[in-house]
Amino acid sequence: MKLLHIVATPRQEESRTLKVTAGFFEGLKKTNPDCKVDTLDVTKEKLPPMTVKAVNGKYVLLGGKELSADLKPTWADIIKHIERFLSADGYLISAPMWNFSVPYYLKHYIDVIIQPGYLFKYTDKGAEGLVKNKKMAVITSRGGDYSPDSPFSSYDFQEPYLKAVFGLAGITDIIFINAQPMDALGPDVQKQKIEAARVIAGKTGRDFFTK
Repeated sequence: MKLLHIVATPRQEESRTLKVTAGFFEGLKKTNPDCKVDTLDVTKEKLPPMTVKAVNGKYVLLGGKELSADLKPTWADIIKHIERFLSADGYLISAPMWNFSVPYYLKHYIDVIIQPGYLFKYTDKGAEGLVKNKKMAVITSRGGDYSPDSPFSSYDFQEPYLKAVFGLAGITDIIFINAQPMDALGPDVQKQKIEAARVIAGKTGRDFFTK
């Protein structure tokens, strides 16, 4: 099996998100020791810019046509990232909440890979996802508590956005592990919440390719 790990935090060893993620990999190794992990750090990767020419190609594809010869060079790196994404059997995203949503690094990556004809297509019944029978885990850390029973739950644009955009691609089996609150209630609560999320992440990693 091959797991694509998309890292969207620049904090590395200081990242609360990645501390939880470590638990996922501990669990994964117990049941899938030979799993290949392809790590894509979108905070370091030089992602192709979505220039006017690149966007023009998107509209060509939306129209059901193939890219013309003059657009193909612009789309070469975009297609490489799409192929890398599609080559995985499952996905793990490590992304803190920034301003109630995802870090701009991750948004850029999503804008690169979610392309018509590759990850989804339009039919007479609407959009159809082309990424079939694959699952995703998303590990986040949030400064406040945005859980469903929190008075601030309506500020969570991170989880609904990721469900919607990857749902468009056909990925509907998405597990969210949210370490929260990280800042609102002090360092002792932060440690407790990281450890609790890490335990859940370990169980998720253990069962990820087996259930």
